[in-house]
Amino acid sequence: MVKMLDLERHAECPLWAAMASSDVPWTGLHYACLNVLSVYCKVFDKKEIYDLIVRKTCQSCKCPREAHAIYQQQTTNVHERLGFKVVSPAEASVDPRDLGYTWVPSGARVSSLISRYFDQLPLDKVPRIGSEGARFREQQISYQLPKQDLSLEHCKHLEVQYEASYEDFVTARNEIALDIAYIKDAPYDEHCAHCDQEIGTGDMVVAAPKFVESVMWHPKCFSCSTCHELLVDLTYCVHEDKIYCERHYAEMLKPRCAGCDELIFSGEYTKAMDKDWHSGHFCCWQCDESLTGQRYVIRDDHPYCIKCYENVFANTCEECNKIIGIDSKDLSYKDKHWHEACFLCFKCHLSLVDKQFGAKADKIYCGNCYDAQFASRCDGCGEVFRAGTKKMEYKTRQWHENCFCCCVCKTAIGTKSFIPREQEIYCAGCYEEKFATRCIKCNKVITSGGVTYKNEPWHRECFTCTHCNITLAGQRFTSRDEKPYCAECFGELFAKRCTSCVKPITGIGGTRFISFEDRHWHHDCFVCASCKTSLVGRGFITDGPDILCPDCAKQKLM
Repeated sequence: MVKMLDLERHAECPLWAAMASSDVPWTGLHYACLNVLSVYCKVFDKKEIYDLIVRKTCQSCKCPREAHAIYQQQTTNVHERLGFKVVSPAEASVDPRDLGYTWVPSGARVSSLISRYFDQLPLDKVPRIGSEGARFREQQISYQLPKQDLSLEHCKHLEVQYEASYEDFVTARNEIALDIAYIKDAPYDEHCAHCDQEIGTGDMVVAAPKFVESVMWHPKCFSCSTCHELLVDLTYCVHEDKIYCERHYAEMLKPRCAGCDELIFSGEYTKAMDKDWHSGHFCCWQCDESLTGQRYVIRDDHPYCIKCYENVFANTCEECNKIIGIDSKDLSYKDKHWHEACFLCFKCHLSLVDKQFGAKADKIYCGNCYDAQFASRCDGCGEVFRAGTKKMEYKTRQWHENCFCCCVCKTAIGTKSFIPREQEIYCAGCYEEKFATRCIKCNKVITSGGVTYKNEPWHRECFTCTHCNITLAGQRFTSRDEKPYCAECFGELFAKRCTSCVKPITGIGGTRFISFEDRHWHHDCFVCASCKTSLVGRGFITDGPDILCPDCAKQKLM
């Protein structure tokens, strides 16, 4: 296995700047293995680069190593990493690189079978050479199969007296739980051990030697029961009939140090922040000083000693410009901070703790000093607005909360609706009472619709005939003595009557009529009583109550 640097994977990694420094004389160092780089850093005292390599997290930005531009390029297979017997080329199925992959599953001897398997995985998890899937596999090998869990030579913090316990754990795990699965075509119908969905005869499945033959998984379902990631290179551990990656299998049986990532075999260790730590590994996230038995502060899920926390996160007091430590009360206002003892009026230096105060030009004042220098006055009572007093504003005017009231009923308006008129403020009720349009008949407010007659407002339902009370809105009507009448009532009550038909002559709609002496006729009724010829515009002769045309009158005389 060779550890290499891939600086393109994390453009803002501090390692990039360190490697680009003029202090690095050899550009080939970018491509050196980590062992060479480590030696270089020690010889030339490049601690910022060295820390990034030997620590689990970056000293500068605190990202985990796998998020940085460091990855492990596997030149050995998982069998070698696990210490299993290596399959000889003659026994091996196919060479992955001949098919364009960095790995292919056990049990696959033909490319078509391998293609069917990978077709069922997410595209970004398929380990094609140079792809995101290949890089993901490298990450998962490091994560799911940590070297310090697999071999004593990679344990840096295991005490000598616990080495035998470690070896016993590894031996038992390898015998009882650890193995590598393989792929095959399902020999009969079954259900997936993970999702319980149907597996048909001939479907591609994953089989695990630690289970009976009838236990099978869909390829995408063969994942760790804890982290739910696909089990890298089909390597699994079994515990209580469930499958796990080696990391999470081990963590069910032994605590793992959150600092060095090694399993803890001693009976004495530190438990903090819901994590386990070797006694000397529970350290400040900033300076690496041990926090065992010390006070610490948690920030963003990381522990800090008091000194580092105050240097990195504590606020500076606006008054004295000193750090506000964790043992001091931090008083804040609009992104500014003060010690409790420094939270004073800028003018009289009175403490403002638990008191009303005002702010002006980045300075704070007690109520009296603020009022004396800056307070505005209420448009209602003329008094000043004291610091902390609630203020009601409308356009360019402002009031105390109790002064913002209706000018008629004096009720405080608060957040209720109001109507301004000239320089006065009215509540809705008083404004309606004083200014709203009222019906001339019933004297009630007209809220919608309405009729105007002779410049006076009426409710539609109030605008009725004076005689019969039928509504006149939208109907023909006339008036008499300033009162409205429907056409029918007006005709019955006031119109002249036709001498012929005795019906009223209303004149509505431009009706024409003829008058003679004290008698009147509708235009259509003014006809000869004998021959019924219209006499409009012709001479006629009266014959008692009748009128005759000249011809009929002459015949009557003969």
